[in-house]
Amino acid sequence: MSRTKLVFLYLLALFYILAGINHFVAPDFYLRIMPPYLPYPALLHQLAGAAEIILGVMVLVARWRRLAAWGLVLLLLAVFPANLHVAFNSHLYPDFPVAMSWGRLPLQLVFLAWAWWYTRPDKA
Repeated sequence: MSRTKLVFLYLLALFYILAGINHFVAPDFYLRIMPPYLPYPALLHQLAGAAEIILGVMVLVARWRRLAAWGLVLLLLAVFPANLHVAFNSHLYPDFPVAMSWGRLPLQLVFLAWAWWYTRPDKA
């Protein structure tokens, strides 16, 4: 693996581990943006946080890297409805800047590409 890809791997892992921890440190934020049509919001938010931590650790282990990266891709797709909900219902989140709620949508594509990068085998 190239040095650049390795550095980004550690950043990816750190990002998801810290984001997962934040689910348990600041649950109110995540619960507020949970779309109302999803059942069991507290459970879903805790599962998302746990998945971020577990997948963030797993992506560091070569044996589990590709599986973990696919898990991150799926997780990002699963949480996309919450980001859409915030963007389309910005009036419900007056303390969350409208530009930020819309800016998160294309940023999520960057995160998807970043995780997807580690689903690909390294060139020898």
